[in-house]
Amino acid sequence: MPSSANQRAVWRLRSSFISSIISTTFVLYALGLLGLILINVERLSTYVKENLSFSVVLREDVRNADAEFLRKTLDASPYVKESEFISKERAAEELTEALGEDFLALLKYNPLSPSIELKLYADYTNNDSLQAIAASLLSAPQVTNVHYEPNLVDLVNTNMHKVGGMILAFSLVMSFIALVLINNTIRITIYARRFIIKTMQLVGATHAFIQRPFLLRAVRHGFYSAVLAFLLLLLSIALVQDDFRALVNLQQHGILLLVGMFVLLVGVAINLMTTYFAVSKYLRTAEGDLYY
Repeated sequence: MPSSANQRAVWRLRSSFISSIISTTFVLYALGLLGLILINVERLSTYVKENLSFSVVLREDVRNADAEFLRKTLDASPYVKESEFISKERAAEELTEALGEDFLALLKYNPLSPSIELKLYADYTNNDSLQAIAASLLSAPQVTNVHYEPNLVDLVNTNMHKVGGMILAFSLVMSFIALVLINNTIRITIYARRFIIKTMQLVGATHAFIQRPFLLRAVRHGFYSAVLAFLLLLLSIALVQDDFRALVNLQQHGILLLVGMFVLLVGVAINLMTTYFAVSKYLRTAEGDLYY
């Protein structure tokens, strides 16, 4: 009978440690994810800007060879990241697919002009640079118009600054919430062992002697939680990297190492700090107050 009671006590203690590690793991995972996003804010801004498309509309009678020569010339310029020639026929196919019906059958001719779709480097995706680039392109004999949305460009540039500030603020809030959650979890775990702490103190054990095993366990639990959180982070990256390789992928060893070190340090530091204060509290608590 006593053996069964002891086994239940050991199981309850182990389950509390396991739940502590699991809860800490998910908190550290959320922090690591936010840290990864925060590090990649600039990459996110660059990614959005460099995926804006600008149309260089060509003369209807331009030869494909001349259009291709112009495209290669633009590719060699310092501001073009990539370009693509859209012929009249391809433009008609894309419009037909978008409309869901063949507008050529109704009009009996193709009113669309060939064009070159440009994606610029992020440093040139602002209205001042675009105006200068558009003026330069319009001087080419093959070009009739350069189409871009100034309001959209301004909106993207403005919103990317706001997004960076919002992510930073959200990261600070999440860090505070992580500290509170981990602190509460560890305090509950230490609370279950408050009588052992007080008994050791009453038989003459020093504070350092009593705290040492709890602090060592806190380091181990912080390490285990950080490793599990980092593995979850790697799994998340592996699942999305095919769609967002320009933003995040498993080949970003430097960034991943930085995030991993951040998660490890936060996990160990918070576990150590909260364990130290929780154990110290019960070392200062009178025997009669342990029941409340």
